[in-house]
Amino acid sequence: QVQLVESGGGSVQAGGSLRLSCTSSRYEFCMGWFRQAIGKEREAAATISDSGHGTYSDSVKGRFTISRDFAKNTIYLQMTSLKPEDTAIYYCAADRTCARLWRGSYDSASWGQGTQVTVSS
Repeated sequence: QVQLVESGGGSVQAGGSLRLSCTSSRYEFCMGWFRQAIGKEREAAATISDSGHGTYSDSVKGRFTISRDFAKNTIYLQMTSLKPEDTAIYYCAADRTCARLWRGSYDSASWGQGTQVTVSS
């Protein structure tokens, strides 16, 4: 499996911004960000494919932007207008297709260790 290393989490007040980074040990077609809040299931936030096309959950659309640097095998998640409900551990994910990640088929997915994002009101 590919190794994924995340960075960039932290604490911010509501309305603020944070940028997460995730570097992969090798190329993967699809990379993305999931998040898991306390007491909730892990959910997809955003993915980006080989074409650079980003897909977002309704809860983050318009506020988060995912981007990719192919030369560095790195993806970024620029988070703006953060809300307390964005508080969660954010996990980087990689898989052969983005469709597999969005439908919850994780058997071939790789995961990072997670980074905490805390948004205070």
